[in-house]
Amino acid sequence: MTHYILVHGAWEGSWSWDYVQPTLERQGHTVTAVDLHGRSKEGQDATNVTMDSYVETVVNAINELDHKVVLVGHSMAGAVISLVAERIPEKLEKLVYVAAFLLRNGDNVLEAMQRDPNGEFLPELIFSDDQSSAKAVEQTWRSKAFHDVKENRIVEALPLLLGVGQATEPFMAKMVVSEERLGSVPKDYIRTAIDKMVSPTLQDEMLQNTKVDQVHILQAGHFPTLSVPETLAELLL
Repeated sequence: MTHYILVHGAWEGSWSWDYVQPTLERQGHTVTAVDLHGRSKEGQDATNVTMDSYVETVVNAINELDHKVVLVGHSMAGAVISLVAERIPEKLEKLVYVAAFLLRNGDNVLEAMQRDPNGEFLPELIFSDDQSSAKAVEQTWRSKAFHDVKENRIVEALPLLLGVGQATEPFMAKMVVSEERLGSVPKDYIRTAIDKMVSPTLQDEMLQNTKVDQVHILQAGHFPTLSVPETLAELLL
């Protein structure tokens, strides 16, 4: 059986995997949803949250185990899992990117978002005065992130997202990865075909620049974890 380590994207918590995890576990697999720090309420300091601290959190969770894992990253966590693979490729059976940033050496998440011709989320972000964090209002979440998610799940998610600032340093951290280490780990990509946050255009660009073993296409927006979690879990299986 497989041990899946699930890593959430920006603004979220491990709760975003709550609908995916049971399907994997019913098939007899072990699942660990890692919770990244860095989501702060209004007025809290986000300057000590870095990409390095995210990577360290995931590396520590994996190093506690005595077996290889399948490491899954959603959205911004695509960059996180790539950097984890650069650190400990020998501990990874496979990487799975879900609507995620699959970045080359020297790139970063913010620059990828800025060159996305069809990305609709970044222009609507509200940055703190010192630019150390950013947040989005309810209408942005509804129209750009959850446009294909059922209302009851939107209502569950919104209180966990509104008023929450995401630290910006992880978006600006440059990737330092190599073909020797990251390149040695098998990779799958789950492409979201109606995504407004990381558009299919940007996903295709990233896929052209990095070799992956399999590409699966989901007719979903940026949060298949909420809109089609059972289908997403089946692809992970």
